[in-house]
Amino acid sequence: MDINLFDFDLPEELIAQSPSKVRDECRLMVIDRGNKTVEHKKFFDILEYLNPGDVLVRNNTKVIPARLIGVKTKTNGHCELLLLKQIEGDVWECLCGGARSVRVGTEVSFGNGELTATCVKVLDEGIRHMEFHYEGIFLEVLESLGKMPLPPYIKKQISDNSEYQTVYAKVPGSAAAPTAGFHFTEELFKKIVGMGCQVVDVTLNIGLGTFRPVKVTDTKDHHMHSESYQMSQEAADVLNKAKAEGRRIIAIGTTSVRTLESVYGKYGEFKACEDDTSIFISPGYHYQAVDALITNFHLPKSTLVMLVSAFMGRQFTLFCYKEAVEERYRFFSFGDAMFIHGDFDYEKAMD
Repeated sequence: MDINLFDFDLPEELIAQSPSKVRDECRLMVIDRGNKTVEHKKFFDILEYLNPGDVLVRNNTKVIPARLIGVKTKTNGHCELLLLKQIEGDVWECLCGGARSVRVGTEVSFGNGELTATCVKVLDEGIRHMEFHYEGIFLEVLESLGKMPLPPYIKKQISDNSEYQTVYAKVPGSAAAPTAGFHFTEELFKKIVGMGCQVVDVTLNIGLGTFRPVKVTDTKDHHMHSESYQMSQEAADVLNKAKAEGRRIIAIGTTSVRTLESVYGKYGEFKACEDDTSIFISPGYHYQAVDALITNFHLPKSTLVMLVSAFMGRQFTLFCYKEAVEERYRFFSFGDAMFIHGDFDYEKAMD
């Protein structure tokens, strides 16, 4: 499909620059994708749309301070790294600023030499494998030297790193946050469980696949960067039981979607596993695992808008986005949310 089919006008002032003061008091657009209705609520009103027996699936990944700014030891030239994925031991896949000057053997120093990195492999599109050298525990060194990798459309640094984490963040390893989870509080989860719903965790460590822009004119030519995920036996058992009993599986965020659909698409059921996924969900894809979706409002022409368009139809997605702009919803990572539910006929949605 033509990438321009997923474009829309977005005033810059609607791009949220800071999170809601109270997480679950952001706005919520409730969308019935079958009946094509739209309601405007607060996020805590989501309780009205949940049913006993629903299973909510959240990505418990934790963002690491993955942005490192240093200098090349031989030339003293500026060098910036974004850690994407741990390859093995102290070797990480990194997105490298000014990558053309970073070749095998190039050494970069951070801080006062507390941390150094040596390029051990050159890949395309600015990707490098870097081996890190340090004393002590790597994540502790990273905490002292690294910065939170906020998206480029957020112009100011946050005052507290916890603002760019979900309240259930647990497994370190992501270069970006699963932002649909920002709207949940511990108290809201207690209410959700108290009404008879279940909450299960999966892990997808977010890297380049989730947020890299689409640079091709036809979506079929776009290739997603792989990201690692894992599902526990406990999560698989809960999800398989819900599927067998016809209960709804509700994904909190697009990374939960990609994990669930990757596992179910590979095995025909949910299964305890660890793997990588480069799944690219766009119109024409038939969801097998997910029945409802909680997500934020995404960038024009992004893979995330395509994922949502596959879930409720491209034209209806653009209609809802147009309404979100008219109603002055806040967009992107720190913005407002939508809850998409209802029955859906994929055969009639080839638009």
